[in-house]
Amino acid sequence: MICVDVAKVGVAQPDKVLFDGLSLTVSSGDRIAIVGVNGSGKSTLMRILGGLQQPDEGEVRFGRNVRIATLEQDPKLPPGTVAEFLGDSWQVAAVATSLGIQPLLGRSTDELSGGQAKRAALAMALVGEFDLIMLDEPTNHLDLEAIEWLEERLAATSAALVMITHDRHLMDRMTTARGDGRVVEIERGSGYVHRASAGTSAYAAYLEGRAARHEQAAAEESTRKILARRELEWLQRGAPARSTKPKARLRSATEIVAGGPEAVGVRGGELLLDVGTTRLGNQVIELVGVSQSYGEHAVLRDVDLLIEPGARLGVVGPNGSGKSTLLDVIAGRREPASGTVKRGSTVVTGYADQQTTLLDPEAIVRNVVAGPLRQPDWEDRVLLERFWFDSTAQYAPVKMLSGGERRRLQLVMVLATKPNLLVLDEPTNDLDLDTLRAMEGFLDDWPGALVVASHDRTFLDRTVDHVLAIEPGGAMVRVPGGVAGWLAGRHRAPAAAPAVGRKPAVDDARSPKERAPSQYTLGRQLRDTEQAMAKAQRQVDRLHTELTAAADHGQLARIGAELAAAQAELTQLEERWLELAEQQ
Repeated sequence: MICVDVAKVGVAQPDKVLFDGLSLTVSSGDRIAIVGVNGSGKSTLMRILGGLQQPDEGEVRFGRNVRIATLEQDPKLPPGTVAEFLGDSWQVAAVATSLGIQPLLGRSTDELSGGQAKRAALAMALVGEFDLIMLDEPTNHLDLEAIEWLEERLAATSAALVMITHDRHLMDRMTTARGDGRVVEIERGSGYVHRASAGTSAYAAYLEGRAARHEQAAAEESTRKILARRELEWLQRGAPARSTKPKARLRSATEIVAGGPEAVGVRGGELLLDVGTTRLGNQVIELVGVSQSYGEHAVLRDVDLLIEPGARLGVVGPNGSGKSTLLDVIAGRREPASGTVKRGSTVVTGYADQQTTLLDPEAIVRNVVAGPLRQPDWEDRVLLERFWFDSTAQYAPVKMLSGGERRRLQLVMVLATKPNLLVLDEPTNDLDLDTLRAMEGFLDDWPGALVVASHDRTFLDRTVDHVLAIEPGGAMVRVPGGVAGWLAGRHRAPAAAPAVGRKPAVDDARSPKERAPSQYTLGRQLRDTEQAMAKAQRQVDRLHTELTAAADHGQLARIGAELAAAQAELTQLEERWLELAEQQ
């Protein structure tokens, strides 16, 4: 079934063409990722595919009665409670539990934070019966366990899937999963489609195709410069010859030889993040017995941590476990309820938190970087240009920037202070793949210390040496094996050793079959039960349709009996799911 077909669509802004002549067909089971730099038109293309925006040119045709769910980058929920928005089916309860929004069901939608609203909107996209699901950065505001669950959910759906994501692990898996795996790349106003081949994902095909295209562009640029250099030599050969040649042609040839490659890369050069750093002494930061609570809920308990020069520490844990609180304490933005924080005299902290929305939307970009106490100067201009903010963007208000551009502006503000300790809270949210790779390369050579909380598995694997996990109850432990080791540990039941000289308690004496299952086992049983419930629900719906169309008493009796059995099976599965959910 064809869900949507776009033919030669194009969209232009006053200062640039986003894409032109782009054609794409999305059918049932397809897995398509849209990639490109921030501001290239990814979200615009998704809105066109979802029927939420008309292109400037080209045709858009939708399949008959196609049902489309669209998760936008900053969703706006209707008035009412979250429960009223999502409904009260078992599917809603299952998804709400996995996404961590079960406690929010009774709250009004206008009381939700941006992250909470995003998770509620994601839940709606996952619980409905849709033919096409389109997701703009679905892993933002999810913890690592929820992302793992989301991967399983998306891999199992029969609907077509179109997504914009910076999560390379998710992209690689989804474009290999099933159907027609593709990556649609938007670059400099053109669209390129990369397809999965045997044994590889469409994401791998995109990386190979992009590298080959840029290598070819570099070779063509080299040839062009050789020809221009020859022409320049000819133009400069002797006064009589030079006097007869147009000056504009001479100037053009000189500029071609002196200028950089025009066709290589997606922006005006590489992202140069290294803006200098302040010298860091032998002592950075040490936390001794640090605790922090909110009411009766302890998020940090007796935390000891020594951050040394050159440290590369990643912080992981479920949403609400205290990751941001720990980063606030390290950065000196929050005093702990108890314990001490020893800070080296040479430490200059640069802190990028999650709150890019706190930037004044009416402020001009160059004024934000300069700060309130001085006027922007040439150093600010050069710094912004190194972060891919051209002259037009520098004079734009913050509200005109995409989410990724605001995140990049935040990094400019942080690095402009020349810190020697970087504290980053979910720094990869909304960043495009080029910026992510540039940031990872920068952190490889970063001479200072780094503490980062992130849900991006690839980013953590490439940037940190040690992973610190915040456990239930507020304890913090160092985890061997990185992110993969932590996730594996979360799936294993802790081994309980009875105290020496004591008789086993009643629970300890139970046989293995009688003991409570591990959280991993519960999670797996919940997912299996959810899949069985979905299958049973489809059977019930099919039989309802057949019952309506039945023409004689014999058919009515047979279908009615099958429907009663299917309904009983569904009820039994729902009861089983509730039992498992209560044990989590």
